Amino acid sequence: MAVADRLREVLPEIGWIENETLRRQVVDAWVDGLAQGGWTADDLERMPFTLAKKSSLNFAQHVRSVTTICARVAETFDGIYHGVDLALDKDTLLAGALLHDVGKLVEMEKGEDGAFRKTQDGKLVRHPFSGLALATKHGLPAEVLHIIGTHSKEGDPYKRTPEAVILHYADFMNFDPIEG
Repeated sequence: MAVADRLREVLPEIGWIENETLRRQVVDAWVDGLAQGGWTADDLERMPFTLAKKSSLNFAQHVRSVTTICARVAETFDGIYHGVDLALDKDTLLAGALLHDVGKLVEMEKGEDGAFRKTQDGKLVRHPFSGLALATKHGLPAEVLHIIGTHSKEGDPYKRTPEAVILHYADFMNFDPIEG
């Protein structure tokens, strides 16, 4: 099975992106990140979503949960506000949610002892930056790059777009409650 096809099985939320070009760019960035990090799509269901806390949650679960929360927020806002004063670009939000942690594919590695750890590059360049590089390489629009680059603490000094604010909180809703 092709890597892109297996990736779509592991992260079925990719199919929620309506814009075909954007959907392809998201897949291409993931496939490139998997290749650069030496991972398979199946590894997304085995690797941890964070090294900062002990958790049994895996990377795919984290990305899927964050993406689902973002989609539900967009649907809620659209249903209640009808785009008045708070119009969201759902495809941009979904692409950003799916890619917000793609840089972890080059930030993390599995050691010979089986333990996950930061790569040498990952010790120097955190995943918002490596994720930006992957997404830029595949032509993703600036609005998606903004979400990736500002989703974590690195984005705190900057004004976030509404989509980036939603992603930021969805991400931390999946991180902060975990003990450890």
